[in-house]
Amino acid sequence: MNIVVLHGQMHKGSTYNITKLFLDKLSTDSTEIKEFFLPADGPTFCVGCFNCFVKGEDKCPHASTVQPIAKAIEESDLVILDSPCYVYGMSGQLKTFLDHMGYRWMPHRPHPKMFGKVGLVISTAAGAGTKQVNKTLKNNLFFWGVPRIYNYGKTVGALSWQTVKPEKKLAIEKEVTKLASKISKHICNTKPGIKTKFMFRIMRLNQKSNDWNPVDKNHWGDNGWLSKSNPW
Repeated sequence: MNIVVLHGQMHKGSTYNITKLFLDKLSTDSTEIKEFFLPADGPTFCVGCFNCFVKGEDKCPHASTVQPIAKAIEESDLVILDSPCYVYGMSGQLKTFLDHMGYRWMPHRPHPKMFGKVGLVISTAAGAGTKQVNKTLKNNLFFWGVPRIYNYGKTVGALSWQTVKPEKKLAIEKEVTKLASKISKHICNTKPGIKTKFMFRIMRLNQKSNDWNPVDKNHWGDNGWLSKSNPW
């Protein structure tokens, strides 16, 4: 099993430590884990040049940084996105990377491997906001084509993992153990549901009439998706 983790922060606080709990519960002796810490391992801000859409992802001015992460995501079985809540949203550095992945959304050029993966989004906050963060992260995974997405958000009531109350840490570990067990049953064993299939078919109709972006349309044609073929 291959797991890729995109950490939306450099510091190892509550979000990182909860992600580590999940990794400990999900990993086996044969598990390979690749972790990327943003912003250090990620690209600089998207400049809105549209090269990834109309010329191809390799023409992005930041391709040398974006593509190694994109390839790791494509090769994984489980994709984990985590971010602390910053003003009711994900961290800016994680958003910066996700901006670069717009070309992989279903309206453009989804990768066929994405339709068999499992996703997990994780967020923590001292107070409110984890629901908003996880909702946005789940939307990104859904539009990449990931068919089964789990989320874990926790209000830790503390400014650091060290100051989270012991009884809350115990409750978190129990919740993580339960959710990790559920996730493990679907890794390498999942298929798209009605929502993903419906969105994909709507995008197929859009691509059939696509007369503005041959790069996108050729991607769909090369995969056989403009007829009745599907990536699952």
